[in-house]
Amino acid sequence: MQGWPLSSDLPKEGIALQPALAAAPVDRRSVVSLFSRLRTADGQSNSLPLYAKLRAMGDVVQAPWGGHLATSYGLCHQLLRSRSWRVPDSAWRARQGDAARWHASASRQMGGTLPMLNPPHHTRVRRAVGNVFDRKSLAEMKTSVERTTSRLLDRFEEELADGPADFCALVSEELPVITIGEWLQIPPADYALLRSLTHDQVYTQELFPTPSQLALSDESSRQLRQYFTALVKERRRKPGNDPVSAWLRVWDAQEPDREAADEAVYSLALFMVLAALETTSHVLSSAVRLLLEHPRQLNWLRVHPEEIPDAIDEVLRYDAPIHMISRVAPEDTDLAGVTVRKDEMVQLMVGAAHHDPNHYASPEVFDIRRRAPHLSFGGGIHFCLGNALARMEAECLLTALLERLPGLRISAPPLWEPRVAFRRLITLPVVRV
Repeated sequence: MQGWPLSSDLPKEGIALQPALAAAPVDRRSVVSLFSRLRTADGQSNSLPLYAKLRAMGDVVQAPWGGHLATSYGLCHQLLRSRSWRVPDSAWRARQGDAARWHASASRQMGGTLPMLNPPHHTRVRRAVGNVFDRKSLAEMKTSVERTTSRLLDRFEEELADGPADFCALVSEELPVITIGEWLQIPPADYALLRSLTHDQVYTQELFPTPSQLALSDESSRQLRQYFTALVKERRRKPGNDPVSAWLRVWDAQEPDREAADEAVYSLALFMVLAALETTSHVLSSAVRLLLEHPRQLNWLRVHPEEIPDAIDEVLRYDAPIHMISRVAPEDTDLAGVTVRKDEMVQLMVGAAHHDPNHYASPEVFDIRRRAPHLSFGGGIHFCLGNALARMEAECLLTALLERLPGLRISAPPLWEPRVAFRRLITLPVVRV
C-alpha cells in the first residue's frame, strides 16, 4: 500500500465537529437512486462515494418512503445516546399502516427482542439478563474460542494447500455460531440450521425487503420460534448451568406467570443468537479483507500484535456490521432545522456517519492507528450487550491468523449480500503465496 499516513500526521479525531446543516430540498428520485446503487455489487464493495453524496444532501434528509435519514456523526451520536428517542417496538409497529412490512410475524417477533424494547420494559429485561459477558465470563470462554479458532484455521490451511479457500465459509461464518452455541449449550448438529435461519430472518430488519424476502424472514422466524420455545421447555424440564436455565430462575423469581416467564426467556435466547451470528461474522470477515487489502498495515500489525484491539476498532469504524439504525421521535422535534413529527422514524445512517469529514480526519483512509470512537455498537441504553464477546472473537482470530498464516492474498473479488442495513460478506476467496 502506498502512502499509509501515520496517526501523528493526522489531526485529532472529533475536534472539528461543525454545526448541523439543515436539509435543502432534495429530489426524491436522487435519494431512491442512491439507495438502489448502495445495493449493487459496486455499492457494496465501495459505499464511500455514495455516502458522500448522501451527506451532501444535508445532515437530515427526508426519506421518500417516509421518515428521515440522519447522515452526520454528531446527529447519529446524539440520537443514539438520547434517553427520549425510542426504538420501533411492538406498539409502534402495530400502529403502522404497512401491514406487510410491520405486522408480519418476523417483524412482530423482532419487536419483542431486547434491542426493540423501550423503558420501562427494556429496563426490566436488561436487568434480568445481567452482565453476561463480564471479564470473568469472557476469561472462561476465551480458551474455548482459541481452541475453536485453531481448529478452524487447521481446516482453512488444508484447503489453502489445494488452492483458493473461502474465508467466510470456513472461518468467519463458523466461529460465531460455535462460540454462542457452546455458551448456550446448543447441540453442534443444530449450528448450521441456526446460521441459515439467522441469515434469512435478518431481511425483516432491512430497509427494502422484497415480498419474497419477507416470506423467507417469516418462515425462518417461525422455525426459530419453534426451536427456541422447545429449548426453553427442555431447560425448564431439566435445568443446568447454562444461561437459559439461569434466566428461567431469574424470571421465575419475579414473574408469577410461568408462561410469561418462558416467553421472556425465549426472546432472550433468540436475541442472543440473532445478535451474535450475523454481525460478528461480518466483523471477522471485514477485518481480514481490509488487512489483506492494506498489506503494509497488516505487516506492521504482525510486528505489533498488541495493537490488534485498535485495528479492530478501525475495522468497526470503516465498515460497521450495521450501517443503519432506527429511532422514533418521541414528540414533534426540531432536528437540524427539520421538523420530525411524533412517531416518525429517523434512520441513523451510521455507515455514512463513520466517514463524516466534520468528525474524522481523512475518513476515507483505513488507518489501524487511528484510535477514534465509532457507533458500531450503538449507544445509550441500547449499547450492544455482546460487544466484548465480538471483540474477543476478533482478537483471538487475528492473533492466530497473524502468527500462523503469512503470505495470504485475496484471489478474487469478494461478494456481498445486496443489503443496506446489515452488511454480509458472502465470499472472501483467499490464496497463500
